[in-house]
Amino acid sequence: MMADSKSQALNSIRGFHSWKWSQACNELQKQGDSFVLLTVIGASGSVPRGSGTKMVVTRDDIYDTIGGGRLEFKAIQEARALLVSNESTQILKQFPLGADLGQCCGGSVNIMFECIINQNLKLDMYGAGHIAHSLISILANLPIKVRWIDQRAELFPDHLPSNVVAVVDPHPVDQVADASPESAQLILTHNHQLDFELVEAILKRDDYLWLGLIGSDVKAKRFRNRLAHKNFSAQQINSIHSPVGLSQVPGKLPMEVAVSIAGQLIQLYQKDQQSIRQGLQWREIKQVIKGEPV
Repeated sequence: MMADSKSQALNSIRGFHSWKWSQACNELQKQGDSFVLLTVIGASGSVPRGSGTKMVVTRDDIYDTIGGGRLEFKAIQEARALLVSNESTQILKQFPLGADLGQCCGGSVNIMFECIINQNLKLDMYGAGHIAHSLISILANLPIKVRWIDQRAELFPDHLPSNVVAVVDPHPVDQVADASPESAQLILTHNHQLDFELVEAILKRDDYLWLGLIGSDVKAKRFRNRLAHKNFSAQQINSIHSPVGLSQVPGKLPMEVAVSIAGQLIQLYQKDQQSIRQGLQWREIKQVIKGEPV
C-alpha cells in the first residue's frame, strides 16, 4: 500500500504532535478529517496561557496546547464529546481552575470550541489509466477524499494530492470489503472482467452511495444482462451509472471524460450539503464570558 507522505506523517504517531494548531487545521481540512479548534477567548486571574491561545483536537490526536494540566485534560474530553455528536457547532465554556479543576493557578478561563465535522465525499476509484490521472488532477481541488486503487504500483505518480491515498493490491476486488459505508464507487479499469467482478462485489455490499462504471452503451447493456442472470434486482442494476459522466458534457479525450465524471461527482456531494451554521448569538457569548448560565 502507498500513501501520501503527509498522510503517513500525520498518522505515524498518536497523541501529541509537534505541529502548530494552524498547520494541523490546514492539513486536516485537506485530508477531510473532522476536528475541534479550541481557543482561549478570555482569562482572569492566574492562568496557564493567555487569551488567543489555541489547540486542535481530533478523535485520536492533539496539536499545540492551551496550557496543560487538568484544564487541558478536561478541554480535550469536551472536544472529543463534540466529535462523537458528529455535528458542526460552536460552544463557549467557562473553566474555573481552582474550584472545579484543582489547579493551583486559581484563575478562570473561557474557551471557544469550534467543532468542524468534515462532510467530504468519500470516493473509491478503481483503475490508474489516462482518465483516472486526468480526474485526479481535478479531484485534488474538490472536497472529496479518494482511495485510488490499482494492481500496478508503477502507474501511480510520485506525488499525490493530500486528499488522495494510493492503494496497490494485486486483487483490487478485495478492497471492496474495506470501503467506507455510504461512499461513492468509481470503476475505471482496463479489464472488463475485473470491472464486472468489482460491480458484483459492490452491489453485494449494498451500502454504497453511488456507483459509476466507465464504458460504452453496449458494455453497459451487456453488464446489466449478466447481472440480471445472476439474480441482482432491477433496483440494484439501475443504480449503476454507466456510461458514467454527465451526458451534457461530450468528448472522448481523457480530460473531457474526466470533466464529465467530475461534474457528476460534484452534483452528488452538492445534494447533501448541510445548511449554513448559525453559530452563537452575542447574548450567549456575553453570558459565558461573565460566567452566567446560557
